[in-house]
Amino acid sequence: MNLQEHSYTANLRWTGNLGTGTSGYRAYSRDHEIDVDGPGTLPGTADPTFHGAKDRWNPEQLLLTAVAQCHMLSYLHVAVKAGVVVTGYRDTATGTLRLNRDGSGEFTEIVLHPVVDLQDAAQSDLADSLHAEANRVCFIARSLNVPVRHEPVSGAGPG
Repeated sequence: MNLQEHSYTANLRWTGNLGTGTSGYRAYSRDHEIDVDGPGTLPGTADPTFHGAKDRWNPEQLLLTAVAQCHMLSYLHVAVKAGVVVTGYRDTATGTLRLNRDGSGEFTEIVLHPVVDLQDAAQSDLADSLHAEANRVCFIARSLNVPVRHEPVSGAGPG
């Protein structure tokens, strides 16, 4: 086994055939299921703008969530290495998707807004600077072709 490579598998199954398949743009549901070993099945769909259901995950939400989650995990790792004790972390990630006339689209920007609680508020500047390193080592951010910016706020945690 090569310790430098890791493989991941996700099984995707469309569940939106309403009886006539894709006979028309509105003739089918965008619902699908994503299944991975361990956590089980994730209900997926398209964004509601594109005829998806509001109660299921869409690819745009999953991408944004993956970036935010990976950044947090990378940040916690670099904080330990730098001797910064994080006592809380939350983020409200935002993403901008641009649609093109030809029906294609792409994310043009992802902005993370991490709020980091620290054991020692005097380390706020150092803690804020660690977001650049976390972005550099985050597997997901490194794999994207869209800028990922950070607007962190660090300080003493709720007390």
